[in-house]
Amino acid sequence: MDTQILILYYSRHGSTIDMAQQIARGVESGQNTTAIIRTVPNVSTVCEATEDNIPEQGAPYATLDDLKNCHGLALGSPTHFGNMAAPLKYFIDSTTELWFAGALTGKPAVVFTSSSSMHGGHESTLLSMMLPLMHQGMMIMGVPCGEPALRETQTGGTPYGPSHLASHGQPLSNDEKTLCQLMGQQLAQTAHRLNAS
Repeated sequence: MDTQILILYYSRHGSTIDMAQQIARGVESGQNTTAIIRTVPNVSTVCEATEDNIPEQGAPYATLDDLKNCHGLALGSPTHFGNMAAPLKYFIDSTTELWFAGALTGKPAVVFTSSSSMHGGHESTLLSMMLPLMHQGMMIMGVPCGEPALRETQTGGTPYGPSHLASHGQPLSNDEKTLCQLMGQQLAQTAHRLNAS
């Protein structure tokens, strides 16, 4: 049976999508692992937003079943004032029934983010994304401290999870790509071992 890793993200300008795709490459570099990429719709500040069930472009919208059926989760968001973006938080806030059922308990998870500035809150965003996952009983994984790209990066990258410095439309650096792919590999390997036991 394939190990399924859900890569769930929100992205406004595309950088978080690029990170999700690099994590998916890492996930699928191993045997018997499949990356399932999903996003969430925008929310409105003035009224209830309604959108089609299928977005016009990009990944399909996530469902609670996507979360329930995955063996591991990579959760990604741009940094909005040192926190995850509202559309992703809105979706996470809808997972109460999974919490009651313990559906995510014991599953491994990683987080990733993109920010337009060096001091825009990479690490606080990653930490804020971990909190609801811990409440769900998930096992949080970070970037291994021995990874050379973590020490050498001049752009994004933290021990708490991959990050990207997206100032002025900057594409992912080689170190950022390496950290995303490594995180995907490690998440998939861990989920595969847990799924097999």
